[in-house]
Amino acid sequence: MLRVAVVGSGPSGCYTAQSLVQQDARVRVDVLDRLPCPYGLVRYGVAPDHEKIKSLQHTLRAVLEHERVRFLGGVPVGPGGVPAARLRELYHAVVYCVGAATDRRLGIPGEELPGSWSATEFVSWYSAHPDSVGGGFLRGVRSAVVIGVGNVAVDVTRVLARGVTELSPTDMPHAALTALAASEVTDLHMVGRRGPSQARFTTKELRELGTLPDTGVTVDPAEAARDPAFTDPSALSAPQRRNVEVLRGWSGAPAPGVRRLIRLRFFLRPAELIAREGRVGAVRFERTAPDGRGGVTGTGLFEDIEAQLVLRSVGYRGVPLEGLPFDAAAGTVPHRAGRVLREGAVAPGEYVAGWIKRGPTGVIGTNRPCAKETVASLLRDAPSLTDRALPGDPLAALRAEGVEPVEWEGWQAIERAEARLGASLGRNTVKLSDWESLLSAARGTDG
Repeated sequence: MLRVAVVGSGPSGCYTAQSLVQQDARVRVDVLDRLPCPYGLVRYGVAPDHEKIKSLQHTLRAVLEHERVRFLGGVPVGPGGVPAARLRELYHAVVYCVGAATDRRLGIPGEELPGSWSATEFVSWYSAHPDSVGGGFLRGVRSAVVIGVGNVAVDVTRVLARGVTELSPTDMPHAALTALAASEVTDLHMVGRRGPSQARFTTKELRELGTLPDTGVTVDPAEAARDPAFTDPSALSAPQRRNVEVLRGWSGAPAPGVRRLIRLRFFLRPAELIAREGRVGAVRFERTAPDGRGGVTGTGLFEDIEAQLVLRSVGYRGVPLEGLPFDAAAGTVPHRAGRVLREGAVAPGEYVAGWIKRGPTGVIGTNRPCAKETVASLLRDAPSLTDRALPGDPLAALRAEGVEPVEWEGWQAIERAEARLGASLGRNTVKLSDWESLLSAARGTDG
């Protein structure tokens, strides 16, 4: 028997577990997660109105219900939890699939002002992550600026423009739904430092902005035309060309009479967040221009955009995990084909997959081949890994050391509690959003 611990139950962790049990009938996998709930960013990162993507949970669920896979939630690894060295004692191999847990910073004056948040924090709030900082995002906000032009930027812009009618059928926590229903945001600016052809959003996500009720979308044609490919997109790749075609369709004045207006801005680089009445009141941008090498250069010209809410959406970043080596420049764990490297040498029995392995790139499906590469390395190493005797069932050992994991039955109890909460509010399933409620439901003490 080959016992493997997979740390992280998001797509990369589930795909790793799936590949392991599919390829070797001797493997037993424990999927550990710090949270009592599985699925990682599929549960806590995908926007609640994206039901098709969220339905991927059904695929991940089938993996975690496999007879040789065991879900152990509420088990932190590292400080205050199970040390990495202890996992190596309990399992033949450990695969870390912990993602990229923090956001990139802008590094500009005023970034810490009240009203300035990372998009990650905003997403965590409307996705009911139990570590969310809570509400207060929308209080007194008329104008919002989203810095970034990727899919997360599109998500948060779309959620800000959504009405309660569209969001009520989702599993959004009720406090977030109530706050968004009372929102007075009418002006939304999504801003990128480069041109339309270099934006990172997918066309499907982008088009959704044009379908929002009572909301207009506009692109300044003169600003966008600083990108030569906006005028003539023929040399672009098919995905880039489709994006530009959508943006060209929004060029000019929007339809009159809409309640909210989304402005897509380009060639503006954030320089400073400006305080007004003790909180962010505007963003100062420097106009940029193409440098001829795929990047941009500053022009020395500046523009202020009013904003009482600023959401930074400029990428995720991996964080060090105690007991593992870490490449601070890349934000990843050094590896060779998924095998963890310590001072350039392979660390026996330690592996990585997903964003902590390759950086925060690709889409959810990119995690599948990434996981397969790591699993191939692990299974090639299996003969040397299994010559070490283990102290017995890792779950028993963890319990003896005071760790009380939330097993699959506990997660199912959370699901039932969320269904009851939704029914009591006249909605569908509604997520529990705090640690106490989640753990009470898992332990069967929520009444």
